[in-house]
Amino acid sequence: MTKIKTKALEVSQIEAVAEATSVMMPAVLAFSIGLFLVFGAALANSSTLHNAAHDGRHAFTVPCH
Repeated sequence: MTKIKTKALEVSQIEAVAEATSVMMPAVLAFSIGLFLVFGAALANSSTLHNAAHDGRHAFTVPCH
């Protein structure tokens, strides 16, 4: 009977880790994309990449000047 309780505990721990991962993953992804947009595109030396980020800001009605 102890083995069954141990298995149930392991499953609940696995579920807790899976739940924490499913909550953190979108946040990490959004943060990574945001960092890329700020440092990778907005501050890029490439005029094409910079202009694409600039046009994207205007498309979302975010002023940048």
